[in-house]
Amino acid sequence: MPLRPLTPIEARVLGTLMEKARTVPDSYPLTLNTLTLGCNQKTSRDPLMALAESQVQDALDALKLLSLVFESSGSRVARYEHNFQRVVGVPEQSAVLLGLLMLRGPQTAGELRINTERWYRFADISSVDGFLEELQDRSDDKGGPLVVKLPRAPGAREQRWAHLLSGPVDMGLATASAAATEPAGVSLDDARRLEARIRSLEDEVATLRASLQNVLEQLGMSQPGQAE
Repeated sequence: MPLRPLTPIEARVLGTLMEKARTVPDSYPLTLNTLTLGCNQKTSRDPLMALAESQVQDALDALKLLSLVFESSGSRVARYEHNFQRVVGVPEQSAVLLGLLMLRGPQTAGELRINTERWYRFADISSVDGFLEELQDRSDDKGGPLVVKLPRAPGAREQRWAHLLSGPVDMGLATASAAATEPAGVSLDDARRLEARIRSLEDEVATLRASLQNVLEQLGMSQPGQAE
């Protein structure tokens, strides 16, 4: 039975849990506070969000009803982890691609290969394409397609992929959005590759911040600038 479409907030929460499980395993499962910080990161997120903890909690409660998230036991503070692969029934590589698409929006296979380096190392772009095509050709008895290949944007050499976990994609809007982000004198593909490399470095900073937050929570402290 296919899942109902996820809301943008639910997709952000789920994608963040999937990301942190792979990039900061020592801090995983996540507390509500750490998860909210991850959802609201200023890097590696498209679109940017400014969610309140209450919104994240509502999304967690909804995802728990779908069995996509569950609450860990044995801790004085509630912690949450995802159950994506078991529920959706996809291999690790496909889950990684879907998680990145939920967090960063439509991307080319080349961008996905770069952006997934800290999650999973694909051998080459052809491997990424292969898993994307499997997700696109997924049969109805398994829940139907989970990604779609978007029309080529003006000035782009490669087509981008988008996830379908939040329902059908507005093709016209997606193409217009891609064209609007192209800087003058630089091809869209080159700009996106540069952005992907910058985001990879920014991810490392975000990982260090998440690790620091986890240590502070264990010590009962807050980060500078946050209320005790």
